[in-house]
Amino acid sequence: MPSITALFPGTFDPFHNGHLNITLRALALFDQLVIGVYDLPDKTLLFSHAERIALIEQCLQEIDANGRVRVMGYSGLTVNFARSIGAKVLIRGLRNSVDFDFELQMAQTNYWLAEDIEYLCLFANTPNHFLSATLIRQISALGGDVTGLVPPAVARALAEKHPRLPPTDTTAVRQTRRR
Repeated sequence: MPSITALFPGTFDPFHNGHLNITLRALALFDQLVIGVYDLPDKTLLFSHAERIALIEQCLQEIDANGRVRVMGYSGLTVNFARSIGAKVLIRGLRNSVDFDFELQMAQTNYWLAEDIEYLCLFANTPNHFLSATLIRQISALGGDVTGLVPPAVARALAEKHPRLPPTDTTAVRQTRRR
């Protein structure tokens, strides 16, 4: 049976436990997995392209993947990158119906661009089904604890980007409201 390489593309800003879960599940299905980190998405980023790649590599050191997973940066069309690395499958994670509608559109577009590359969606598991990188960035920026939502390397990097804010003294606010 031939070896099958799958590509898990994304922005990964930051890589979180939902991404890690999809990675582990994809490794159970395919011989090789490439996590493709897109360089210039149409959104504001917290981490640079190089930082996102390095963080994912650190996260993967904490799992035993026996050299079956690589992290690579890319630009341009995802299907062109997939072809360049010999990937036959694109892996995507689904959390909800909004993700489904977006991924259905992407799958059909990618099929039009590259019929030879299959598109596979894996549903996010509890407790990861609500996670989004946007939510994690917001929680971290506001001083919240994200350690249960991201791998340790990412939690450390977020703490460096967003040093914890001092606790707010809500006593004065409560007293003002009582008057």
